[in-house]
Amino acid sequence: MSLSSSTFDVCIRGAGIVGRSLALLLASQRLRVALVHQPAAATHSGHSDVRAYSLNLASKNLLSELRCWPEGTACTPILKMHVQGDQGGHLVFDASAQGVAALNWMVDVPSLEKKLADAVSYQPLITETPDSVSAPLTVICEGRTSQTRSELGVCFDVKHYAQHALACRIQTTAPHGQVARQWFQNTLGPEILAFLPIGGEASHDWAVVWSLTPQRAQELLNVEALDFCAHLQLASHNIAGEIQLISERAVWPLQLARASQWTGLMPHSSDNAKSLLSPPAFALAGDAAHAMHPLAGQGLNVGLADVTELSRVIQNREFWRPLNDPKLLRRYARARQAEVLAMGFVTDGLQTLFAQSSLPVQKIRNWGMSGFNRLSPLKGWMAQQAMKPSTR
Repeated sequence: MSLSSSTFDVCIRGAGIVGRSLALLLASQRLRVALVHQPAAATHSGHSDVRAYSLNLASKNLLSELRCWPEGTACTPILKMHVQGDQGGHLVFDASAQGVAALNWMVDVPSLEKKLADAVSYQPLITETPDSVSAPLTVICEGRTSQTRSELGVCFDVKHYAQHALACRIQTTAPHGQVARQWFQNTLGPEILAFLPIGGEASHDWAVVWSLTPQRAQELLNVEALDFCAHLQLASHNIAGEIQLISERAVWPLQLARASQWTGLMPHSSDNAKSLLSPPAFALAGDAAHAMHPLAGQGLNVGLADVTELSRVIQNREFWRPLNDPKLLRRYARARQAEVLAMGFVTDGLQTLFAQSSLPVQKIRNWGMSGFNRLSPLKGWMAQQAMKPSTR
């Protein structure tokens, strides 16, 4: 079959979690979707082998609607979150105190990716293709290094942090008890260590994300496993007993980034002129539109919120308005840019605050953390905002 704009309503470039979720949602609206899938270009240094995503209620609702929510040991509900400062500050979030079943859910990446891939393969309105095709609307979900975004001339404003993330999986003597833990430290430079429960409710396994200076990240990447576990045990204050490394380690640089524009018209071409009555349009979603520090665990949640909003805008459009109408796509951009800007401001502010090594600053931020922990109404409101479901 010839793949052309007469065949498809939407072309989605990028078949990751965001791209596949969007394809399934649009297909549920009876739209014909071309999903550009290039496996060789989709690998990211093995990250998918060690990462686990923290998903909120909105993301859970979306993936459940798509029948792609992982079950069993691939999904671990988080009942508590303990945050420890570098000068005695502490903060605790408790699901029972919030009156909810879980604060969030830690989801195994390969399991979620397989669920989505299987769902796509059974959806007749989605066609996977290695090459892009012309369509009224192209949605770019290629990640932060998107080639298409660059070709379109869209500026990606990047703030590089003096930190790299080191990720791995570990097993400890004590079970995780469905309690996520995070430590802000500033002994060998600004560090943020997160122990994230995985493997199910009774598991002893954790996903680790450790934000470190680039030099220290490389050092810990290359030391022997036993030495690495010793460093990790010291940094985690021996919170769960003896540590065993059960995966490879992966390292990548951290950044705050945002695209200068999220929607626009595709460049004119003779093929487009022949196949379309009006110029095709594009929209960015997921990491192609934004990136932020992982300290709040909101990266994929923000990307899936893009999916939900773009799908909602398309579904609620006037019957006469085409998919490539710039005014239609600006509704999506306006709705998402404000939230992404706010989340980026929060994560950047926290990263900057805890990167300060001055002792007075350390004391003030830890005092603020402990004081906030005692303000139950404010803490409860903040937790509800992080967990609130989508309005879709």
